[in-house]
Parts: sequence; C-alpha cells; structure tokens
Amino acid sequence: MPVHDVKVAVIYYSSTGTIAELAQLIADAAEHAGADVRLRRTAELAPQTAIDANPAWAANAKATADILEATHEDMLWADAVIFGTPTRFGNVTSQLKQYLDMLGGLWQQGRLADKVYSGFTASATPHGGQESTLLALYNTVHHFGGILIAPGYTDPAKFTDGNPYGTSHVGGPETPLDDPARTAARIQAVRVVKFTKAIKHGLSQAS
Repeated sequence: MPVHDVKVAVIYYSSTGTIAELAQLIADAAEHAGADVRLRRTAELAPQTAIDANPAWAANAKATADILEATHEDMLWADAVIFGTPTRFGNVTSQLKQYLDMLGGLWQQGRLADKVYSGFTASATPHGGQESTLLALYNTVHHFGGILIAPGYTDPAKFTDGNPYGTSHVGGPETPLDDPARTAARIQAVRVVKFTKAIKHGLSQAS
C-alpha cells in the first residue's frame, strides 16, 4: 500500500447526484493512491420548496446528508483541494462560489497559496459549458496562488473523454456515469496525489 503522506480535500456541490458520485470516485481513487482524504459538500442555498419539487434533487440531499459541510478548516488541513461543481450557464454554481468567496480572510493571510488545486464538473447537455466552468473555477486558483494540476492529455484514456481541464460527464440522474468519466476521475485523482507528494516533499527539502 502507498504511504499516506499528503492530505486531499474533495469539496463539491451537487444537486441531483452526478457530482456527488464523481466526488466519491475521486476521493476513493486519491485515498488508494496514497492520500488522507476528506470528502466535503458545500452548503445548500436553494429553498426547500425547489429541492422538494425535483425528486432527484431531494433524493440526493437525503443520500448525502451525512457528509459533512465544508469549512475553512478543511482548506487549512489540505495539501491539495479538488473542487467539484455542476455547470450553471457555463459557470460555477452559487453554492460552491459562496464557499470560495468566504475564503477571503484565509486568502489575505496567504494561507491558501502553494496548495495543489484541480476541478471536475458535469452538465446535462454536450458542450453545455463544462470547459468554461472549469476555467472559471481556475480563476480563483490563480488568485489563491495555488498550483493548478489539470489532467491534460497525459493518459491515452483522456483522448476518449476529451477534456484536458478536468473530469467531466454529460448527463443527469437518468444518465449514470459512464466508463470514460470513471476512468477520468481516477486519472485526475492519481495525478493530483502524485504531484502533491512531489511538491510537498520538494518544498520541505528546499526550506
């Protein structure tokens, strides 16, 4: 078994469950690759009436109720953070964005810098804003002074799913995750752990 010498937080928002499933896959793969992992969800902002009106949304809220909500401490704990969000008009969901926006104090103190970051997403339609969502998410990483680790085309399987920016999936509650998305999740998690280990140990030797 690999040595678990880095800490990875998988912090996500999911409405109807696709991102929640991807988050679990990424968390499991990161742990298998040698990381201590925290799986966290961001707080829900939508009114309960909206959630109850969508059976898949209500079912996912119930199924993930035992997953702890992300706090500032999770960011401080982590050597690497992998963010997950559905695409909303080609952008990050308000639920994840609020979490990011509330990190201003830690950012100002420089406590979010020099960590590894990466992201994953999903949309209901092909070309539904997946790449622009991840690029928008990564704007925040640059402001943090973070180290962005995207999957790129570093594995032959990436030419199947075709998204070098991060794991993505087209579908919803009635379109289960396919094998390319599952493979992409594993590739991304392993790559994040690999470079987090290299960066963490390299910085410790340099200091």
